[in-house]
Amino acid sequence: MTPSERLEKLLAKAEKKIEQRAVKSAVDAERIQFICRYTDNRAPVRLLMACLLAKLDNPAIDPRKPYTAIGGDDCFSGRSYDEAHLTSFITRNRLPCNSTTAFLTPAFRNFNQPLTIQVVPVGRPKELYTRLFQVLDVVASGSISAEAIFVDTLRILLAMRNERVEQLEGLLGTLRQRSGPISISSEMIVTLIEQHLACRASSRLPVLMVAAAYDAVGSQFGEFRKSLHSHNAADEQTGALGDVEIAIVNDEQVRTVYEMKSQRVTAEDIDRAIQKLGGLSQRVDNYLFVTTEAIESTVEDYAKSQYAKTGCTEVAVVDCVGFLRHFLHFFHRYRIEFLDAYQDLVLAEADSAVSLPLKSALLSLRQAAETEA
Repeated sequence: MTPSERLEKLLAKAEKKIEQRAVKSAVDAERIQFICRYTDNRAPVRLLMACLLAKLDNPAIDPRKPYTAIGGDDCFSGRSYDEAHLTSFITRNRLPCNSTTAFLTPAFRNFNQPLTIQVVPVGRPKELYTRLFQVLDVVASGSISAEAIFVDTLRILLAMRNERVEQLEGLLGTLRQRSGPISISSEMIVTLIEQHLACRASSRLPVLMVAAAYDAVGSQFGEFRKSLHSHNAADEQTGALGDVEIAIVNDEQVRTVYEMKSQRVTAEDIDRAIQKLGGLSQRVDNYLFVTTEAIESTVEDYAKSQYAKTGCTEVAVVDCVGFLRHFLHFFHRYRIEFLDAYQDLVLAEADSAVSLPLKSALLSLRQAAETEA
């Protein structure tokens, strides 16, 4: 049985007995519960799953030794199990875990010794890592099986996922039940989106914001946006020119490109964009950087200087919220179409790109704004 096949069997057991605890020890059950439900740090639960999966795949290994640098026949590469098997499993089942490996987080990146209770955890909070090491110690001693702990881990993660989905559906239901015209203003929408952008892990949102703007009004001008690429996909892999690409109806050639930045745009960013444009057979009209950070005047001037060099491609750096405010006032009559399009895009994103709490936050913010209006 491959590790991936094993994961599916464990999932089936957890789904079948989602209310029935597999670990009998109340102390150990509390530790597992604490690790799984500690939402401010999701690395430990993912590391726990990787170590348990390795133990189930090869009973001879020590689940406390997920680093080959430790040496010996009983160590293993926890990162390999994590990336090769857990990533797709977590994404496919929408489990509330990190979207990337736990072994590249600060606490585990440079660790190369057994994860035993004698080691003082470097992560925070300390009690989270202490409980993690205690659970691994229990598995190593053989007093509780790796399978029982894995099933309970999945039970709790499934329960968390279902709770969040129910919360999301409840918020959506409330919004659907509204009656009469919506009087929410453009400025209220700007405030709503600003608050949403300020939430944790919101780096995907500016892309969806610009995409929603074109979804709301693009058809009025014979323009459409091309399909968005995956949140983690590099432009070099997809062949994309930027995060959002706009083309003319009946013409697949990209005319306007938006590239989102959650940091200050630099001259080097502009140079890389120009390099991408240089290999095209047809000119792009606009290449726009949309940033959530301050814009330096020297960078603005450098962008302007590219017009002649690129054969009349406009290169500019714009403020994210400023872009939204101008758009909503310019297309005031389409402000609700924009908000609906933004909501649809946010809810349609994979949880690895836009988490369930971030989706719930949008619906809560919209409900509050409409109630106030």
